[in-house]
Amino acid sequence: MSIKGKAKEAAGYVKEEAYENGDSPESQRKAQEGRDLRNEGRIEDGKLPKTGKPGTEN
Repeated sequence: MSIKGKAKEAAGYVKEEAYENGDSPESQRKAQEGRDLRNEGRIEDGKLPKTGKPGTEN
C-alpha cells in the first residue's frame, strides 16, 4: 500500500462525509469529488473501488 493512495482515500472519505448530507447541488458535487478521490486512492493501492450507495456498507 502506498502512502499517497492511503492519503487520497482518507482525504476523499473526509470530503465525502463533510458534504454528503447537503441539499445544494454544490454540496452534492463536492461529495462526489470526495468519492472519486477515495476510489482513486483505493485503485492505487490495488483495492476495488467502492461502488455501493453512499452511506451503506455495500
